[in-house]
Amino acid sequence: MSWNYLFESKKDTRHKVFISYYHKEDEYYRNRFEELFGHLFINRSVKPGDIDTDVSTEYIKRLIQEDYISDISVLVVLVGPKTYCRKHVDWEISAALMKKVGGYSGLLGLCLPTHPDYGKDKFNPDIVPPRLVANIRSGYAKFYDWTEDERKIKKWIEEAFKARIDKADLIDNSLPQFRYNRCE
Repeated sequence: MSWNYLFESKKDTRHKVFISYYHKEDEYYRNRFEELFGHLFINRSVKPGDIDTDVSTEYIKRLIQEDYISDISVLVVLVGPKTYCRKHVDWEISAALMKKVGGYSGLLGLCLPTHPDYGKDKFNPDIVPPRLVANIRSGYAKFYDWTEDERKIKKWIEEAFKARIDKADLIDNSLPQFRYNRCE
């Protein structure tokens, strides 16, 4: 084994990533994200059918936090037109921002082409998940337009990973968690 091999494998570390999105409307982009970039990270996301939706809300919240998010290094939020009002997205962001073994998770938002603010210079904070907005404003998280450019995604995931150490003091997880979905 050569030293170059060791250096390359360390340099190209794949992070554990959880993809948060509104299952009903943004499934296409979640699948596309995995198809295009799945080789860049270890996917720790909930797959359709993984969690029985007939169980209690508190049980689902705990299961997501303990079984899926507890060991991730970056949470990617795919932001479509109604992502801002979904309780599971809020819970996932909140869980990622809680200190756990290994520290906090980085946070990255991607504005989908279906979102009204896609391609604009500014975004309307009323139609972006509030907990994500709080962390964009604090300087902890970044929000970018959807891209299919692998270099950009790799760079953004790496930046979010580094922010979990370098900018941990900027994390804002102070909002109360959603109790229910705020729209259908």
